[in-house]
Amino acid sequence: MSTISKSQLLQGVAISVSFVLVTLILWNTYVFFQKFKSEERQKMEILGKAYDSMGQFDLDADMELEDAIVQTYTKSPIIVTNQQGNIVNWENTGVREINNYDSLTNHEQKILQNKLLKMKRENPPIKYSFNFFDVNIDYNIYYSNSDLLNKLTYYPIALILILVLFTSVLYFYFKSSKIADSNRLWTGMAKETAHQIGTPLSSLLGWIALLRLENVDESYVSEIEKDVSRLNVIAERFSKIGSVPVLTKKNVVEETANAFDYLKSRSSKQIDFTFKSVTKELYANINLQLFGWVIENLVKNAIDSMKGKGRISIEIQENAKMIQILITDNGKGIAKNVRQKIFSPGFTTKKRGWGLGLSLSKRIVEEYHDGKIFVKKSEMEKGTTFCVKLKKA
Repeated sequence: MSTISKSQLLQGVAISVSFVLVTLILWNTYVFFQKFKSEERQKMEILGKAYDSMGQFDLDADMELEDAIVQTYTKSPIIVTNQQGNIVNWENTGVREINNYDSLTNHEQKILQNKLLKMKRENPPIKYSFNFFDVNIDYNIYYSNSDLLNKLTYYPIALILILVLFTSVLYFYFKSSKIADSNRLWTGMAKETAHQIGTPLSSLLGWIALLRLENVDESYVSEIEKDVSRLNVIAERFSKIGSVPVLTKKNVVEETANAFDYLKSRSSKQIDFTFKSVTKELYANINLQLFGWVIENLVKNAIDSMKGKGRISIEIQENAKMIQILITDNGKGIAKNVRQKIFSPGFTTKKRGWGLGLSLSKRIVEEYHDGKIFVKKSEMEKGTTFCVKLKKA
């Protein structure tokens, strides 16, 4: 079993166990909530019966039990209304308790009315009668849930949030572990590639020296030397993957033009290359090899999108703080639904390709150079403009 599959298995088990535990706790909380709510209802019904018994207007009756019940069970907020729905009594509502509702201020009356509406939504009323000279007057007791019951209402929500947080932490932990393993693999492969390229490079430099001794046409030797130098740059780029590159103050206009011109000289003659800059010198702190890699990736991307025929332009602009490099082509464009994915590792629309060019470019620009890279605009079958922003040195 691979390391990744073990991590996935552990993640699945941890999440499954968490869901089972939280489900059991939620179920027990629900059962307890219903039982507690039922007990509160029974207490209010007993209170209603006590009021009903006290309302029979029998002066000789012993009311000690009823009085004890009233004293014990009136701890929760209650509001009593008459047959017409008017408030006649209230307790534990936070509103001063007096004998006459009409003597309350408008603000106090509004508070009571709002509390009554809330009580009506929470629980059905408890009915009782008051006998006054053989005339029964009906009343309704409305009550709120206790503080404990209200807290229990939010307890499942808190548990679910904890579960979501726990699951998110697990997910990001295993995802970051997987990404770290993948990064280590790619870094190792890149450094090994750089090492392997180094050996034939040394031999090629020796062959170039021999060619010069044999008086071979210098123009041929010079072109071979350029390509060998290019291979050396590529090897250096791969060797820098996984390590923090050294940035130095360089002329971005010149370095962009160099990378652009190299690809121009080795691309189809059916492609029209245009380079434009507001000035000849704009400086930023960059790593030459990695910065050149970004420009090449974007230009190659443009060439692929045009299938080797069309127009590519680079325009360099500036403002007070930033240098802006615009790479524009008139290729097939990028669909809106994939623009957010094109910088993701492994994403590609080509039949052949690893989908690493743009993701590497994003990492080089944003992580190593503290800049920005994004699609400025794109229209299907009309072309795309990529933008690279760097801080001025």
